Amino acid sequence: MRTVPSILHLDMDAFFAAVEQASKPSLRGKPVVVGGLGGRGVVSTASYEARRFGVHSAMPMAQARRLCPNAAFLTGRFDAYRANSEIVMGLLRERSPLVEPLSLDEAFVDLEAGPYGPALAAATTPAEGAQLVLALAEDLRADIVERTGLTASVGVAGSKLMAKIASEQAKPDGLVLIEPGTERAVLAPMPVRALPGIGPATEQALRRAGLTTVADLAEAGFEELVALLGKAHGAGVFQMALGWDERPVVPDRDAKSVSVEDTFEVDLADRDRILYEIEQLAARCVRRLRAAGRSGRTVVLKVRRFDFSTLTRSETLRGPTDDAEVIAATARRLATQVDVTGGVRLLGVGVAQLADYTQEDLFAQLEREERESGPAAVVEETVEEAVEVDPAARRWWPGQDVTHREFGPGWVQGSGVGRVTVRFETPYSGVGRVRTFAVGDGDLEPSGALPLRPPAGGG
Repeated sequence: MRTVPSILHLDMDAFFAAVEQASKPSLRGKPVVVGGLGGRGVVSTASYEARRFGVHSAMPMAQARRLCPNAAFLTGRFDAYRANSEIVMGLLRERSPLVEPLSLDEAFVDLEAGPYGPALAAATTPAEGAQLVLALAEDLRADIVERTGLTASVGVAGSKLMAKIASEQAKPDGLVLIEPGTERAVLAPMPVRALPGIGPATEQALRRAGLTTVADLAEAGFEELVALLGKAHGAGVFQMALGWDERPVVPDRDAKSVSVEDTFEVDLADRDRILYEIEQLAARCVRRLRAAGRSGRTVVLKVRRFDFSTLTRSETLRGPTDDAEVIAATARRLATQVDVTGGVRLLGVGVAQLADYTQEDLFAQLEREERESGPAAVVEETVEEAVEVDPAARRWWPGQDVTHREFGPGWVQGSGVGRVTVRFETPYSGVGRVRTFAVGDGDLEPSGALPLRPPAGGG
């Protein structure tokens, strides 16, 4: 364990929604929800304004609309998210060659390996080292605002575990330092779910044993936790409860797959229940894929049966996807190849052969979701008469970047009944005017995302 809090964890605040607000002046300070807009869509990110109404990630979009009907509901623009992620990750790499990205908006940094490492090593007291780390972190946060206009929450500590916990405490738009040596005292009053790897099932098992806080875990001891959770998981939870974490920062790790799995307290014997759980796992797997800005070609199903035998089945698709329906349908199809007589102890769904998230993947998904959703345009001002067009000629998505030959760049507010409504504004303009066009208007075209800060020398 380090004596200087030189591990930094950065987490961008409501990243996808924040990019949308920075891109669209009319949405600043207003609730914004990004995710799938179809009947089965889920929330990817909600702005802090939307969170006040109870909207959160992984919530069904239909529920989010009920909780916050006046929010702007937008589809994802992954080109914009990736471009701003690359700016942030570049700023991190200026501080250290050891940057471990966890997703587009989250990363660990080992400051000791960077240009300020010698100064940290030369600090004569822990307080002096902590002050230098705080100064570095504040400079980083200021640079992110200057380059992107976005805010980040940062935690610094002597380990990855505590740096992650510190950044959670810093949300939103804050900085928290946890001094080495205080780990156990900081962790003690926290609920067990504050520790990474403790999900609902583990929390329930611990609660039945009377263990609700991290202090309870530390006092329970190694043997009791191993008996409750198994050797590997129990040992890991015990170490975390004591604040022990010596994991290094691993730079630019290139995950070969993304997967999720659940172990069930009672073996599943009903095939319909098994298929339902597979659908839930596929949805969770997709959320991880999208958080990392990735898609994949191979769907993998893992089944551990009642006798502890473990089987895996996989199917490779024609192209990479992050479509929840495609992945779930493939996993269900793979389940028909497995004999589940006698019950299932564990299920897992994963995606391998990962690729960068492609715009083609995104718009294939959006096209499916548009078919599910009804018209949702709000017309503020009509400047063109609707004309007869093939309804399949153009599809426009809420939040999509467009440009018009006369009015310039803007974004789609909604479409339906042969019309598309566009607000013409840019990240650097004031709130723009809204105009409505026929969906087949030849002067209106899709466009790329503009940077959140104007180019040097630009307006």
